[in-house]
Amino acid sequence: MKLNRNWINEDFVDLSDISDKDFVETLTVAGQKVETYERMDAEIKNVVVGRVCSMERHPNSDHMWICQVDVGQGEPVQIVTGAQNVREGDLVPAALHNSRLPGGVHITKGKLRGEVSNGMLCSLKELGLTLNDFPYAIEDGIWILQEDCKPGDDINLVIGNNDTVVDFEITNNRPDCYSIIGLAREAAAAFDRPMKHHEPVVKGGAEGALCDLLDVEVPAEDLCRRYTARMVRNVRIAPSPKWLRQRLRANGVRPINNIVDITNYVMLEYGQPMHAFDYRYIGTKKIVVRRAEEGECLTTLDGVVRPLKAGMLVIADGEKPIGLAGVMGGENSEIVDDTVDVVFESANFDGTSIRQTALALGMRTEASGKFEKNIDPLLTLPAVNRACELVELLGAGEVVDGTIDILNRIPEPRTVALEPERINALLGTDISEADMIAYLRRLEIPVEGRTILVPSFRPDLVQMADIAEEVGRMYGYNEIPTTAFRSATAEGGYTGTMVLESRTGAACRALGYSEILTYSFVSPTSFDLIRLPQESPLRKPMRIQNPLGEDASVMRTIALPSMLAVLSHNNAYHNDACKLYELAKVYLPREGQTLPDEPKHLLLGTYGEGEDFFTLKGEIEAIFTAMNVRPAEYYAVKDNPSYHPGRCAGVRVGGVEVGVFGQVHPLVAKNYGIDSEIYAAELDFTALSALLCPPKTFHPLPKYPTVNRDIAVVCDESVTVAQLVDCIRSAGGKLLRSVKLFDIYRGKGIDAGKKSVAFSLTLRSDERTLTDADSDGEVKAVLEKLEADLGARLR
Repeated sequence: MKLNRNWINEDFVDLSDISDKDFVETLTVAGQKVETYERMDAEIKNVVVGRVCSMERHPNSDHMWICQVDVGQGEPVQIVTGAQNVREGDLVPAALHNSRLPGGVHITKGKLRGEVSNGMLCSLKELGLTLNDFPYAIEDGIWILQEDCKPGDDINLVIGNNDTVVDFEITNNRPDCYSIIGLAREAAAAFDRPMKHHEPVVKGGAEGALCDLLDVEVPAEDLCRRYTARMVRNVRIAPSPKWLRQRLRANGVRPINNIVDITNYVMLEYGQPMHAFDYRYIGTKKIVVRRAEEGECLTTLDGVVRPLKAGMLVIADGEKPIGLAGVMGGENSEIVDDTVDVVFESANFDGTSIRQTALALGMRTEASGKFEKNIDPLLTLPAVNRACELVELLGAGEVVDGTIDILNRIPEPRTVALEPERINALLGTDISEADMIAYLRRLEIPVEGRTILVPSFRPDLVQMADIAEEVGRMYGYNEIPTTAFRSATAEGGYTGTMVLESRTGAACRALGYSEILTYSFVSPTSFDLIRLPQESPLRKPMRIQNPLGEDASVMRTIALPSMLAVLSHNNAYHNDACKLYELAKVYLPREGQTLPDEPKHLLLGTYGEGEDFFTLKGEIEAIFTAMNVRPAEYYAVKDNPSYHPGRCAGVRVGGVEVGVFGQVHPLVAKNYGIDSEIYAAELDFTALSALLCPPKTFHPLPKYPTVNRDIAVVCDESVTVAQLVDCIRSAGGKLLRSVKLFDIYRGKGIDAGKKSVAFSLTLRSDERTLTDADSDGEVKAVLEKLEADLGARLR
């Protein structure tokens, strides 16, 4: 919501002695947050009113003039112009040497075809203005001023730029602050200054009786709380006066003509949207507020034909829709230059209905934005009276006596108990009851005894906490003393899952990986990019009801596409090597359930020199060690279409499948625009969290020495090292401390289809020094187990 300070200073509360900085800081602390503020004259510097004293032809140009211009500095200054509409004696805007114009334009003196020019004469456009701001000017040419000014006057004063525009961020529960009056009320309370209110006065007296000229029916009572209408005859369409145009322009509204400007002015002042209908186009001289029927269309004021859906609230005459209620009027009842009679509409519509209509037609307007906030129904009558008052003030027409005012639903008066003790307990203050009442009355909230009479414009005041907020912000949040909590506080610290996530992330970073964060919503085409089979259940994700677009329309069931997209981005920017990780949440639909499972997956992605399958496997083992995960089992995977069939392995921990890793399939890499080898891992972090070893305990250093024995066994090629290690561990007993692979041999002396695998066994007892007999017995048991279970014999 924009607010120009001159408006409230002149009409509501005089704060002209308050600096802009103090104004915005005080209002922000008082609860109305200021987004930005700016001086309207900030972009125009050293531009003054000048009077053209004389003109002569430029000796080196057939279209330029050399002008001597009085700019209030004693001697005239010479300015060269190419404009053809300037005459001697004209008052014009003159940008002098070292002046500034909107858009960052810098004007300095110089020479034009050999003649000195000490500045530039300005058009409306060069000053950031349009014909809507000053209708008497011309669009192409120098602005010939008709304002009450003299040479040397700052042009900012002439055009009304000597003002500050403050932009507030208003919360939706404060519809009263979407108006100049509402913000003026807040400012008056914040600075404890008296607020001036104006009661509209309408003389009336135009020919005719309103009830004979117009009839109003409201069949859609549930969507129209109140409908108020008045009529103006013998309308004289003309530009609005300068003061009104300046106030509209300062608040971001383009002036059009006096009648339309009046409705926009009242909307800004009261926060009540209004509309004006050309009376002659109201068929059967009746206004009907009803739901649209299927197949109806309306051409709105922007010239677009809008097909209406059944149920949309429309303003109709006895024959057709003439306006889209609360959103925009119809072109078939628009105010034009020859309009004679006007009907002013001031209504209160259901906010939900207006929002649904605006969204369905894609045409959010200033009016619809206000109605969505459920503005005060009691505003309709004073707003329409204010509009009629302005008509008479501007000489724009004659107001017909009487008002049509249909009330369907007016909110019941509400009261809230004033509870000083509870308010002080909540705020941690010691404010007296008298001060609390004074604060509330500053905000125009009446109090009788200990009963607060909630005004209709404050729908946010419902309970004690709401009253405490009003008291607190008027008392001053910065004045509330710092106190200790009056109840026991919860103990801080990290949960076990948070600690594990932190430890896992630290392990990844220690291995050279950088963390990424990606969106949980993805495109359905991402499944095709990773070659996910059509029958895969992962191809049935949850769809987002209101997606940003098709590329972000479903919740991911697999995080690999997100990782590959980031790797592709890095590769496209010629990053030669990349190592990334993410703890990514995936969303797996549950049959018969509204909400999905949301496990976290640990994703690793890497490419570049030195990256291969075994490097990635070693890094996974290092991460598992840091997480304190139980020993993992790795097995070949050849049927995962996202990975290379010969360089992919599954991971199993304690019999539970926890993930897959390996080289990304070349076709998948090509889909992401990468020609080199990419390696990735997908690990179920949530499952791994339940497969941790018991916490590690301290064991003293061994007192007795270890014994190392090496064995080499010959086995079939199909036997994996993991199988051999598991067999050795199961046969080793308590004395076997570790098993390390140190050699695999194929070749001379080894039969075809066989291989030699060598291990180093470490043996130790915590009770005594081992003898050769102890070690030999242990090794013998291992060899017997290997031969019996896997057919592996000592080489």
